[in-house]
Amino acid sequence: MTTNQATAPIAAPVAKPSSSWLTTGIFVAILFALPYLLPVILPQLAGLVTLKANFMIFQFTLVIIYAIAILGLNIVTGYNGQISLGHGAFYAIGAYTAAILMDKLDVPYWATVPVSAVLCLVVGFLFGLPALRLSGHYLALATFALALAVPQLLKYKHIEWLTGGVQGIVILKPDPPFGIKFMNSDQWLYYFCLAVACLMFWLAINLIRGRFGRAMIAIRDHPIAAEAMGINNAMVKSMAFGISAAYTGVAGALGSIAIAFVAPDSFTVFLSISFLVGLVIGGLASISGAIFGAIFIQFVPNIADSISKAAPWAIYGLFLIAAVYLMPTGAAGLIRRLRG
Repeated sequence: MTTNQATAPIAAPVAKPSSSWLTTGIFVAILFALPYLLPVILPQLAGLVTLKANFMIFQFTLVIIYAIAILGLNIVTGYNGQISLGHGAFYAIGAYTAAILMDKLDVPYWATVPVSAVLCLVVGFLFGLPALRLSGHYLALATFALALAVPQLLKYKHIEWLTGGVQGIVILKPDPPFGIKFMNSDQWLYYFCLAVACLMFWLAINLIRGRFGRAMIAIRDHPIAAEAMGINNAMVKSMAFGISAAYTGVAGALGSIAIAFVAPDSFTVFLSISFLVGLVIGGLASISGAIFGAIFIQFVPNIADSISKAAPWAIYGLFLIAAVYLMPTGAAGLIRRLRG
């Protein structure tokens, strides 16, 4: 063997294109396209019954809205470590803001969403300032008190002219823009809420990956070390609470537009607990987990009611216990383990 032959590089074998990449690409494309195709697919699945199809579209619209609210709760609880049992109050504030603006001032429905976000951002930030002295179960009790107080304040007789009191406020569902004829109000609201949700999830991903998100996680894991590194713990925690409230306020505004009705009894403490259940089921500190949690809190109570009319909440509790036992890190954590 000559020297040239001994030192000649060995040609690497040419990798053959694998069909798995094509399969994965098709699956991902279907996964991203499915939410946009649901209003088209559901009428076919519902047997072309318009009322049933519209109700199914309405249910998936609520899934999108609840996913935004759970994502907001995840920012303050999953990424910042502050336990909150009062996000139903911010949901109510956002819902009433949108309803009052549409009913009293004839503000366009789409313009009420950013107004609700800004108002809830300010309220959440101001609430977070005095709550800085609290942590753990003490903070949970403080936010729980907020969830108890807001529905009663909405019934206060001196502001009934604004909030409608116990009877609430009825608003009209918006029609599709530009005179679109091939979709109804439910289909248009589904696409509108989906577009807002995509924006909110994109903002959350960038927030968590940025400097502020890293500061929140540092405070959650090692607050003393974070403060020693120059992080303003008080400001970051207050801003995290405000941003979380803004997300929930956006969800509340969309919820009032989709349901076309708001009343104080619609925002009880159970709503705040449902958001926390969705957060745990979906997975703490997980962006995608908000979607799984929203699906759980929207559809599992209906499934439990169909199984047992006498004790639906007992069935719901069994589902909840089974989910926590089988998925201790949430649905997102289970998917990560399966992929690993």
